Amino acid sequence: MPGSRRRARSRLAPALAALVLALVPTAVPVQAAAKPKAPAGYDHHRCGNTSGRVLLTLDDWSYGDDDRAVTVGRSLQRKGIRAAFFLVNSYASRYPKVAAALHAQGHWVGNHTWSHPHLRQLSEREARAEIRGGVDSTLLRPPYGDFGDRETRLAEELGYRICTWTVDTRDWEGPDGTFPGTAALRATVRDAPAADKRSGVVLGHLFSHFPEALPGIIDDLRDQGYRLCRNTGPTTRVIPYPLNC
Repeated sequence: MPGSRRRARSRLAPALAALVLALVPTAVPVQAAAKPKAPAGYDHHRCGNTSGRVLLTLDDWSYGDDDRAVTVGRSLQRKGIRAAFFLVNSYASRYPKVAAALHAQGHWVGNHTWSHPHLRQLSEREARAEIRGGVDSTLLRPPYGDFGDRETRLAEELGYRICTWTVDTRDWEGPDGTFPGTAALRATVRDAPAADKRSGVVLGHLFSHFPEALPGIIDDLRDQGYRLCRNTGPTTRVIPYPLNC
């Protein structure tokens, strides 16, 4: 996301965390029981992808176009591709049909916290509330990729595996607060090391030009001989390990 939005979110994180502590118990359901810890040898960069295929992921929310995730999901479904969407739940909880539609389309929907703070800047109680208040799933993508041992432990206690990425398009970062164009995003993925694409995870955002670049990115990956995660039908809140790509 653009630097101004990232800085504003960083400054607001403590206040938002306090608000989460007050709102989460009534805003979202609390999970009944913790689930198993991440398996030994789990690689958070690959999110459990051992298939050789590429997993496309889209984060955050599309501000001003709340249906964009569903539109992108439908396009990927038609191409036979399964992606993972990590939604900020302060928005997703207002539009529950979005996550439901993505599941029906055959995509995974993961936890990107309640309000998108830097988890390591919060108290343990605040960080726990942010994770608990996120979309109910089994994969957690910490905002900004900012996490440490404490956040890993909290995630496991709440039933999540940490999921980051191997290819960062940096689609939020451009000159003067603009987003990089589709050609630049395609080049970033096309030129990424082969080891980062095979059984890899590509990061983009719903609010940037990444959704527009996806058709070209998909064509480029296929031209390079890579396969993408296959869409095999509707999904549930449980994102399996290893990923069934």
